[in-house]
Amino acid sequence: MKKHNFNAGPSILPQEVIENAAKAILDFNGSGLSLLSISHRTKDFDDVMAEADALFREILAIPDNYKIFYIGGGASTFFYEVAANFLGRKAGYVNTGVWSKKAIKEAKRFGEVEVLASSEDRNFTYIPKGFAVPADLDYLHITTNNTIYGTEYKEDLDSPVPLIADMSSDILSRRVDVSKYAMIYGGAQKNLAPAGVAFAIVREDMLDRIVRDLPTMVSFRTHAENNSMFNTPPVFPIYVLKETLKWLKSIGGIDEIHRRNVEKAALLYDEIDRNPLFRGTVEKEDRSIMNICFVMNEGYEELAPEFLEFAKGKGMVGIKGHRLVGGFRASCYNALPKESVEALVACMREFEKMHVK
Repeated sequence: MKKHNFNAGPSILPQEVIENAAKAILDFNGSGLSLLSISHRTKDFDDVMAEADALFREILAIPDNYKIFYIGGGASTFFYEVAANFLGRKAGYVNTGVWSKKAIKEAKRFGEVEVLASSEDRNFTYIPKGFAVPADLDYLHITTNNTIYGTEYKEDLDSPVPLIADMSSDILSRRVDVSKYAMIYGGAQKNLAPAGVAFAIVREDMLDRIVRDLPTMVSFRTHAENNSMFNTPPVFPIYVLKETLKWLKSIGGIDEIHRRNVEKAALLYDEIDRNPLFRGTVEKEDRSIMNICFVMNEGYEELAPEFLEFAKGKGMVGIKGHRLVGGFRASCYNALPKESVEALVACMREFEKMHVK
């Protein structure tokens, strides 16, 4: 039976990327050595890093005055490192869910945090809009896509202060104007690579704004100035990241993947809105195209466990909602084929015929 991978992360990767990575594990670049046991100081791996950097810049249209670096630790490490580097007096945060709250908690260790807007009043079912941004902030922090609740920013914010964004779960899913951001960061295990590496895109002038004397590994300047090579980088995930970027370029880049993502999301949201058994959980204008959350409709709640088992029997993997919200979540990241969404829609329709007369 074909499996359809809707896991929220680590998530689906392109099949050809997985195959190329498997070959490199056996023999990296004709070296006779496994990718898992090469030195990161070899020319071959220097070339991997250079290609990853060039592809990232090309696909996302990253301006020349930005540095890219890769570290271990995931976005959760960046939650405190962003504040350690840039929070001198006061920073502004927008609270749109669990990961925003975690970032806020870590930032409070280093200075004053002003929560400028929050959607917690309605269980994070919308993206706050129209809030004021004080001009005296060190920076403004947002989480662009909320994997647990299924909301997403649709446009880049205009900010009078440096804008920093956690884009862990929607990086490279749509075009963004990088020049509007002082820093973009995230874990790579959604649209870029397997777990084990996190990425950062930092405007160079921000490296001159680091506000305190930091341990070497915590300072962003360390990683930016040493091209991610101050210590041993996560070699295997970075190689896969490079292969994923190659795949993305080969299919037409950011505009083509956004077209596909919008098409996939529309298929599933249309079925959620049509099918009497299900309903969406967030405001329609803020619906994520990456993480599509839904529940059983009123009167059918008791069918939730049965639907999960039914869907599992049809090859659907990872559609159980996060434990904090329940219901269902279909994560439709870049590498998920349209056919998988069509299979889930067919599954929902078949279940409807079983229970709605």
